[in-house]
Amino acid sequence: MKPQNYSERRGRWIPIMLVAPLVAFIGVTFIAPLGSMLKESVYDAEVANTLPGTVALLTQTWDRESLPSEEIYRKLASELIERSTEDRSVIGKVANRVNRLVPGTRSVWGKTARKLKNIEASDFRATLIDIDDRWEELELWHGIRQAGQKFSSRNYLHALDLEVSDEGNVVRVEEEKRAYVTLYLRTFYVAVTVTILCLLLGYPIANAIANASPTVSKILLILVLIPFWTSLLARTSSWIVLLQGQGVINDILVAIGWVQDDQRLSLMYNMFGTLVAMTQILLPFMVLPIYSVLNSMPPSYMRAAASLGANPIQAFTRVYWPQSLPGVYAGSLLVFILALGYYITPALVGGTKGQLISNMIAYHINNNNWGLGAAISMIVLVSVMLLYLLFDRWIGINKLKLS
Repeated sequence: MKPQNYSERRGRWIPIMLVAPLVAFIGVTFIAPLGSMLKESVYDAEVANTLPGTVALLTQTWDRESLPSEEIYRKLASELIERSTEDRSVIGKVANRVNRLVPGTRSVWGKTARKLKNIEASDFRATLIDIDDRWEELELWHGIRQAGQKFSSRNYLHALDLEVSDEGNVVRVEEEKRAYVTLYLRTFYVAVTVTILCLLLGYPIANAIANASPTVSKILLILVLIPFWTSLLARTSSWIVLLQGQGVINDILVAIGWVQDDQRLSLMYNMFGTLVAMTQILLPFMVLPIYSVLNSMPPSYMRAAASLGANPIQAFTRVYWPQSLPGVYAGSLLVFILALGYYITPALVGGTKGQLISNMIAYHINNNNWGLGAAISMIVLVSVMLLYLLFDRWIGINKLKLS
């Protein structure tokens, strides 16, 4: 009896042990970074840990409508002196975080910390205001109070062009400060447009490969795969050579007389350049899924439709196209999701008018604004998941089977 139980337990553990490396890999490479990104988007204790007394007094005793009390000024001054003596860099970190909420205040902190060391004051409010008159601005104190919250949704609000007003209400930021919603919409527009362009170009290519002779089919397939295997940076750089003002395309247009030399076309550093380059780079991701479906379809179907009286258009729309939809769905979903997160190509050929939300994520990460970068990333991730669920509900993931 015992050997049988042992054998049963062993039989149950073997599949678990085989799957364990995959689970560990997913946990280390996906779940852990995702959890870290989620934490960064809502948690920031730099100001609260550096100025705990000041933040506590601002939260508990300040009415937010008038300047803080002398006690709060005194506590801020003492903590600035103490922290700058221990580690001067922490004051710079506090300055950076408050400056994100109240732009133009970064210099206040370093100047104040330096001058306070050489001043013995009894009236700290007057002393701080004398050092820098921005200490009598309510906006700065509101920024310190907000930055002092360890857990907050301010990064998500900022990522949606929203903010918390002095009255505690969530409102839209001023029009000249709105940027992120526009970038989300632009990213979605580019992803949809690139998907449509790839489908319009990729379907005929896939059809030609599937219906060509074996030799021609192999040659065409290699022509599709060679760019696919080429470095993304190399392909993007090639488009810069082609599209720039003094590039190959403009030189040809000038040579044949279609464009004057002093009126060369602006083909890059705009939306046009982004769409052209991304379409060419993502085209294989559309061609290959469609080709795999079309290649498995017997050509006798079209001949049967013709023998039953269907003209070529009817045969295509009622026989050929419906059977190719699994490949169309798979290619479209793949291209759309990849386009949403594209970074290198828009950064190099898009200019300011062709930038996508991924470029803004990289900008904040490179400037050590991890919280806002993580919040934007989470919004994009959730948006992709919602689109995936809608796709599954309307079309069905089971229809992506390429068989």
